[in-house]
Amino acid sequence: MSKLKRFDLLASGLAIFAMFFGAGNILFPLALGQYSLDKTPWALLGLIITAVVMPFAGLLAMFLYNGHVRLFFARLGKIPGFTLACLTIALLGPFGSAPRCIALAYSTISLSLPGIPLILFSGAACLLVFLFVYQKTRLLSLLGYVLSPFKVSLLILIIVKGFMEAPESAMVSLEPSGTSHFLHGLKEGYNTMDLLAAFFFAPLVISSLAGKLEDAEKGLSSFILKASGIGAFLLATIYIGFGYLAYLYAPQLQGIPSDKLLASIAIKVLGSHGGLIVSITVALACLTTAIALIAAFASFVHKEVLKEKIGYIPIIIGSLVLTFFVTTLEFQGIAKLLNPVLEFCYPVLILLTLYNLITPLINRRVKQKNTEQAS
Repeated sequence: MSKLKRFDLLASGLAIFAMFFGAGNILFPLALGQYSLDKTPWALLGLIITAVVMPFAGLLAMFLYNGHVRLFFARLGKIPGFTLACLTIALLGPFGSAPRCIALAYSTISLSLPGIPLILFSGAACLLVFLFVYQKTRLLSLLGYVLSPFKVSLLILIIVKGFMEAPESAMVSLEPSGTSHFLHGLKEGYNTMDLLAAFFFAPLVISSLAGKLEDAEKGLSSFILKASGIGAFLLATIYIGFGYLAYLYAPQLQGIPSDKLLASIAIKVLGSHGGLIVSITVALACLTTAIALIAAFASFVHKEVLKEKIGYIPIIIGSLVLTFFVTTLEFQGIAKLLNPVLEFCYPVLILLTLYNLITPLINRRVKQKNTEQAS
């Protein structure tokens, strides 16, 4: 921390939060509160385990491997590990999460600004993502200092105003078992895809921060632990706020599709201008995550798959062209494509994360103990 100011720490924490907080992070806590009602605390507990604790465990585990994705996945075997890594980053990049972010932004904005064609919106969003992504070394600064503070402020405004204006009546879940809601929350956490993203966000964070540290290995581990804590706290706070908002407003949200829940709440809470405010919020949330996802995908393909035989910029352009076409499936279509794959991959990746997080720590303790005995 000798060269990094406290403001840099906060900005890095905000940037990490911004990377993770995208389409699924908006939708699934709201859908969870709408479904679980008075059992929302149980559901949120499950969601926080798979959508906060595990992703940040994955992020920290990747830092123990210095952001080397191949080395991290090689624990499964060289070929199986690399195959799973390629599948994971493809789902995060142009074949899943990135177009999902743009599709959700479009679904929300179309409520306030109807008549905008999806093709036009998607093309403009991809162009904007390109303008941020090609400056890879400045990505964390752009997210932390420019986009994230505005986004967090708008999210907090919606939550606080929503609690202040919440109706007194509340609905009760027909399913009395808290355990079933807890398990439902665990499964919904898969759909955020944040654990998958953590593996590929770590190299981006390292490349953005390592040059600022005199002692990269020592400083980065301490700095990133604090920055990750800030990001995890913000993510959990927004989840809890959104979950309870959907529970409190559930009587007024019946029959509203999940991708329009936040816009509907905002219009009820913030009045006639609420739709526009939430549209900006959702667009920022989805944009920042899409930026990070495309950057991670392009970096992995550039270094690990193509071995730098093709330039970084052409890969970004190709990634965004694919993203543009997948976006035309719209949010629900992309979700149907992703769900079965995630149900298979996520448990495997949780086990891999725990193994890769615990093993280096045990080896370090054994090495330290042997050193002490030898001395």
